[in-house]
Amino acid sequence: MIILGNRINDMKLYNDLKLRFEEPLWALNPELALFDVVLCQNPAFLKHFEAEVTKGLKNSNFGRKDSPTVEQIVRAAIYKEIKQLDYRELEIAMYDSNTFNLFLQLDGRKPFSFTCLQTYISKISKESITKLIVEINKLAYQENIETGESTSTDTTVVQTNVHYPTNNSLIWDCIKTATALLKKHRKQQKKQKDEDKNNHIQKLEQQKANAKKLNYQINNTQKEEQKSLFDPYLAILQKLIDDVKIEIAYSQKNSWLSKLESYIEVFEKVYTNAYRYQILGEKVENSKKIFSIYQTHTDIIVKGQREVEFGHKVLITRGKSNLILDFDVLKGNPSDKDLYKPAIEKVIENYTVIPQNSSCDGGFVTKENLSWAKERGLVNIVFTKITKTMKNIVESIEIELLLKKWRGGTEAVISNLKRGFGLDKINWEGWEKFQAKVAWSVLGYNLRVITNRLLK
Repeated sequence: MIILGNRINDMKLYNDLKLRFEEPLWALNPELALFDVVLCQNPAFLKHFEAEVTKGLKNSNFGRKDSPTVEQIVRAAIYKEIKQLDYRELEIAMYDSNTFNLFLQLDGRKPFSFTCLQTYISKISKESITKLIVEINKLAYQENIETGESTSTDTTVVQTNVHYPTNNSLIWDCIKTATALLKKHRKQQKKQKDEDKNNHIQKLEQQKANAKKLNYQINNTQKEEQKSLFDPYLAILQKLIDDVKIEIAYSQKNSWLSKLESYIEVFEKVYTNAYRYQILGEKVENSKKIFSIYQTHTDIIVKGQREVEFGHKVLITRGKSNLILDFDVLKGNPSDKDLYKPAIEKVIENYTVIPQNSSCDGGFVTKENLSWAKERGLVNIVFTKITKTMKNIVESIEIELLLKKWRGGTEAVISNLKRGFGLDKINWEGWEKFQAKVAWSVLGYNLRVITNRLLK
């Protein structure tokens, strides 16, 4: 193994954690105790979050008694992740949990509302959380919890919180959403007479009822007989799109109209795709499809002959300790073959250690990847399934068998992330928040791994 940087082995993290355990509340919550130790030893880690958390504040009094500090926001986010709470449960915990009060450093002050914490935590990006993950992992290197000697890389699909998308269901989502927002917008229009408002709302309700009937009929009709039903169904959607555009052009702006304006492009894409496929019989490319009008960033992922999934591909690289050294949330469905080199490079860049061993499944193998890894300084390069024209690069057959067996642990790590840290399905809205949730889950998982290793 080639070590490019200095390693400090003073066990400071371990010693301070032992001192925390003298207090019962910390002893019962070892991951929180570890994070408390990390922040106390390394307050500079919080600088990664300051710019994002304080963005948009009108004054410089951040941290006054009625607002959380940057440290409290980060602590609240970690507590939420470790305990797997939603934001409302997080607020309740501030009233009910002595541990949370201690961890959050409230010191008898009034707890923060869940909306306050959600506003601040949602500002934090995946990039900032990733920097903290790397910094904490470096501490694990210093404590000899992780050596960087071996890495294993794999991909998994993390689902977005969407129903199975069909043209029928997407059109219905558009009609429901447009109708609801148009009704709320109309009710706020002050210049119009109540009679005109009521007439318009009644027409919207009748239009929605007609669409609901068509939606039911399409669901219960054979595919080849659906075209005659999609004609009036799409006509209702087009009428709503036209109404929205008229309101945007001529009505007084309000919050509901602004929201409608943000949806108009999605409505038009759903209409175009459905018209092409259902009426014209054309095939629509996946790159042009919308899989959810609410989570428009959702990708379609197909792995081999397995069932189609909707969400995003996530790349995970773990070390010998099962610590996640690197991760990435990917757009589209890139081939695993193209992900191997960047994954290894990021580990080397972040920790200044070239791994001696690398073990991945057969989806990552190419002659180019084998040659590159050897040139980069890796000694044992193993892929679990390899063609007859290629051979793993190893010092012995025993090492090859050992690394193949060890690679299976990566699937256990991924399973742990999904079951224990909410990565089976993410309901955070938007691409940036989806990435941030993955990062928080990785950080929570890593804190648990480091804690367990230190306790041993």
